[in-house]
Amino acid sequence: MLLQVPCVLDSEQVAHCRELLATAEWVDGSATAGSQSAQVKNNRQLPEQSPVAQRLQQIVLDALLRHALFYAAALPKKIFPPLFNCYSGSSNFFGSHADNAMRTHVATGYRVRSDLSATLFLSAPGEYDGGELVIEDTFGEQRVKLPAGDLILYPSSSIHRVEPVTRGARIASFMWLESMVRDNAQRRLLFELDMAIMDLRQQQGDSDTSIRLTNTYHNLLRMWADS
Repeated sequence: MLLQVPCVLDSEQVAHCRELLATAEWVDGSATAGSQSAQVKNNRQLPEQSPVAQRLQQIVLDALLRHALFYAAALPKKIFPPLFNCYSGSSNFFGSHADNAMRTHVATGYRVRSDLSATLFLSAPGEYDGGELVIEDTFGEQRVKLPAGDLILYPSSSIHRVEPVTRGARIASFMWLESMVRDNAQRRLLFELDMAIMDLRQQQGDSDTSIRLTNTYHNLLRMWADS
């Protein structure tokens, strides 16, 4: 499932993040790439343990866990601490690659199975040319370039790339998530059922039908979720 999650950060939060990033020291982004990805990765990234990165991580994580649509779609069990990258100048692309199945946080040993990947855009589309996130999967090729503050959520099993940035700078946060429900098809069914229940409740309130469907949703979650 590929899903746009709007307004994870509002305009004030985006502006605050950009102010912090303006003071940051960027390094070669290949430091966090796997052996295959490192051959096609050409961008800059914040060091994971830098003070600026840690402040930004908390802002993003707090916003994600308050966002109902994100939570319903991802059903997050673990979130790898968000990372931050910049595509500009001669460091301006990331060729086709696959994400590692397991991500390990070097400093803590914290390990996350990558069921879902996410990119949170911090630059507005008009600030740069190129830089589309291109995702290939069973749903076909999708080209993604979202407003600042919006997030794209997609299966980590997808092959994806970032097109060259030919003007300006594309700044974003990216992360991997381990879901309580590892199977993508099961997770999508739960999300669609959850959205349908919400629509039904808005139309009819807490009717007998919506209560029964809610019970079905939670029974399926009990059946499929990892503890």
